[in-house]
Amino acid sequence: MLSTLQTPRSSLSRFTLPSTITTLASNSQSTLTTTQSPTTSPPQSQILSIRHSLLTRNLSAVDLARSYLTRLRLTEPHLRSFLHIPDDQTIISQANDLDRRIAAGKDVGPLAGVLVAVKDNICTADMPSTGGSRILQNYRPPFDATAVKKLKELGGIVVGKTNMDEFGMGSTTEASAFQVTANPWDVSRVPGGSSGGSAAAVSARQCVVSLGSDTGGSVRQPASFCGVVGLKPTYGRVSRFGLMAYASSLDAIGCFGSSVADTGILLHAIAGHDRFDATSSKQEVPNFLSHFDSASSLESKPLKGLRVGLIRETIEDGVDAGVVSAIRAAASHFEELGCSVNEVSLPSFSLGLPAYYVLALSESSSNLSRYDGIRYGNQVHADELDSLYGDSRAKGLGSEVKMRILMGTYALSAGYYDAYYKRAQQVRTIIRNSFKEALDQYDILISPAAPSVAYKIGEKKNDPLAMYAGDIMTVNVNLAGLPALVLPCGFVDSEPAGLPVGLQMIGAAFDEGELLRVGHIFEQTLENCRFVPPLVADSVE
Repeated sequence: MLSTLQTPRSSLSRFTLPSTITTLASNSQSTLTTTQSPTTSPPQSQILSIRHSLLTRNLSAVDLARSYLTRLRLTEPHLRSFLHIPDDQTIISQANDLDRRIAAGKDVGPLAGVLVAVKDNICTADMPSTGGSRILQNYRPPFDATAVKKLKELGGIVVGKTNMDEFGMGSTTEASAFQVTANPWDVSRVPGGSSGGSAAAVSARQCVVSLGSDTGGSVRQPASFCGVVGLKPTYGRVSRFGLMAYASSLDAIGCFGSSVADTGILLHAIAGHDRFDATSSKQEVPNFLSHFDSASSLESKPLKGLRVGLIRETIEDGVDAGVVSAIRAAASHFEELGCSVNEVSLPSFSLGLPAYYVLALSESSSNLSRYDGIRYGNQVHADELDSLYGDSRAKGLGSEVKMRILMGTYALSAGYYDAYYKRAQQVRTIIRNSFKEALDQYDILISPAAPSVAYKIGEKKNDPLAMYAGDIMTVNVNLAGLPALVLPCGFVDSEPAGLPVGLQMIGAAFDEGELLRVGHIFEQTLENCRFVPPLVADSVE
């Protein structure tokens, strides 16, 4: 049943830490994995390990927080994952309160002591929320986003706000108004975007889990580039209240973790109906933890009977050979687990990219009109109202955002609405129907999460069309409103330690539980792949 997809990776680590974090692995009696050698052991649930360690008093929340903060401070100058980190004492104070509750025998939430990073376009009342834009520099919302509020209520500690492409418009974090984040696997490469900071933070173990947002792949592509698990839920599964809108019919708050289990636990924490978001679903949220079988209890063919469709259009010309090889190896692994795997054609797949950009840019031209220097945003002094609007936006918004607003406004203008926006909506319906037909025949669909591994910083900055083309694997899922899970499945050779490849699994609407179950079994039975970047390898067991 166990499959060897790639050779194990090893490299010298740049940083070493005290043993507080690494002892979590030895205290993980409540985790979902079995013990193997360090180079081949499957990912463990850090959330469950932390909870077990805290409740058995093997570890205090204060010691845990200090260890993560030590790693964060050591790695952050190299990665620049965060735009804002509160002072250490603020986080230690929250951890200390948690230790007192545990000592008093009081109940603590399932995320107790878990350090969570939050993308900077998700509102937090006690920290700046800039959306990666200078027009909102130093802006502090008066409220928490619903997802953040739920995390805090369950004991999670927000460790900081992560870097992103301005208002989510980009695929590399190079469009951030403040800094460029580096990939922990190779600091000369991008981490993906727009949630690149959140993905890099989890990859480098600067936090336990993180929140991102996904409009056209902004959780899944960075997860692939950084070798972590990323989940984009069904549209409406998680409240968008407090998420800065880019394209309202496509936006979704998503989750990052170092294991499928952690990602599922985080989703369960933030999912559910919210009266502040009219688009949030009243669909019941299942207990995703019940979908995770321990590795020791798995049968020889634990996925027997599962029908898997490999989308043919995602492994054809234009996709790097190394990526295709890793995805085909993953398909073979599914077969070893008992699945039937067949290629399936989605003829409308290539239509998704142009339709997505017409719709997303059109919606963004409307949503971003609120940043005028009066209702929201920093204001430039001017004698006339038109000048105030124009100068505030000119100085506050970056070039990528301006370009997308102009393109979206053009698509909505009189005389062009039917030719662009209306036609894109018609294509969206075709795409939604083609996915429904395919998912009637198959339980899940699989594809690469990106056509390449992480590329060099600056490599595509001056070629926006090439950068946009990188979203081709992910945008169709947003257009259809479906859930998708990305998890690392192999490597492409590159110095210094190889670059991870992400496998995308797509499921039916509100079927995140099945994606998590299948993904968990896949990662627990994957041999000789340890997805810990060399930057922190020696401090992570």
